[in-house]
Amino acid sequence: MTIHEAILSRHSVRQYSNRPLTDIQTAALRQQIAESNTAKNLHMQLVVNEPKALSGLLSKFLRFSGAMNYIAMVGMQSPRLHEDLGYEGEKLVLLAQTLGLNTCWVGGSFSRNRNVQVGRDEMYVAVIAIGHGLTQGKQHPSKPITSLADIDGTPDWFRKGVECAMLAPSAMNRQNFHFTLLPDNKVKATTKPAPFSGMDLGIAKLHFELGAGKENYVFA
Repeated sequence: MTIHEAILSRHSVRQYSNRPLTDIQTAALRQQIAESNTAKNLHMQLVVNEPKALSGLLSKFLRFSGAMNYIAMVGMQSPRLHEDLGYEGEKLVLLAQTLGLNTCWVGGSFSRNRNVQVGRDEMYVAVIAIGHGLTQGKQHPSKPITSLADIDGTPDWFRKGVECAMLAPSAMNRQNFHFTLLPDNKVKATTKPAPFSGMDLGIAKLHFELGAGKENYVFA
């Protein structure tokens, strides 16, 4: 499965089997985590076989079951932390899909346990549940493209980027991001204030990059 096929097939999954991750899957995820941590000064961590990861009351309300593996989204406090975690975390989500796994971003309904290391100047922001889903999830409706970008007169690569961003997960499916093409092929990406909007913007920017091709533009 290619990354673009993963974008089309990946949907949030909350019910998982007790089938463990394979050594190959675990090694691939840990390698990407190490690369992402180095690139953005993050401290993301893969935790496996932890049945209490998503066992709180809110998790039960959201109908999580069987989630025993997750990626802890941790990093040094900075103005860009949430966006960087979203961008790098979505790389892991799409990689997981290519490995035959399912995922779900979880913002506020997880247990912060001792299996995750958090430094004094670090923040533990969210987790990504990961494993073998009982289903493949389903596609959520999207806002019209015209509400997510100014597309009149824009080149094909820009439209492809926005269309790819439309498939990006976002908290409560808000899709608060917006893309604007500026002179000299600069792209402005913004978001409206809301819980986890910075992380959502990072996720959307990665999708835009994968759709548009980063050789065609730079982010303003």
